[in-house]
Amino acid sequence: MTAAPDSSAAARARAATQAAAVRARLQDGDFQVGDRVVLRVEGADAPPEGTAPERTPPGTPRSVEQQVSDTFTVAPDRTILLPVWGTVSLRGVLRSELEPYLTREIARYVRDPVVHAHALVRVSVIGGVAHPGFYAMPADALLSDALTAAGGPIVDAKVHEMRIERAGVPLWTGAALQLALAEGRTLDEMNVRAGDRFVIPVRNRDGTYETVRTVGILLGIPLTIYSLTRIF
Repeated sequence: MTAAPDSSAAARARAATQAAAVRARLQDGDFQVGDRVVLRVEGADAPPEGTAPERTPPGTPRSVEQQVSDTFTVAPDRTILLPVWGTVSLRGVLRSELEPYLTREIARYVRDPVVHAHALVRVSVIGGVAHPGFYAMPADALLSDALTAAGGPIVDAKVHEMRIERAGVPLWTGAALQLALAEGRTLDEMNVRAGDRFVIPVRNRDGTYETVRTVGILLGIPLTIYSLTRIF
């Protein structure tokens, strides 16, 4: 697009920006400080997700697989610290590459390991949802799953005007975001990172509603005064 003679200046600038973002992503990877990596190595006797772990008798030594089957937070230098084996760099690693990458790293210490790993991305959901706040979402979760995690949109939410921001700057918005929602795109596919924010605008009450509300308050005042005079 940047080389096409029939591209407009705006299209060329947009293509150059997108190309630079792709190059940076391939060089630095997807993982940001604060991201979390959920890791499980088979043989760790880890319980299924959502169930309470069985108590290990006091004094029972934990296997290496058990020690590394945990959730790890990405450090500022884009590494995670694994027990026994030390730091593992995630620089240049895409989220889609996480499991095979960690399998190769762990294979340096364990023969033919079976590794299960996925990334959690911490995003905020604010505005017209039932429970605004911060949520740790799997990287392969759908964009719409962020709304579900926050309790779903409220009645006055303008979901069609939802946007995704990074550092206060719109990242996805308008028709492009609505198409991504309709196609079931994931956080990873849309390059959503830790700290990004889902903003769901709330519909402003129209003048009719405000007028009725104001009239209701005004009509209630004489009744309140009358009630007070009857009491005193």
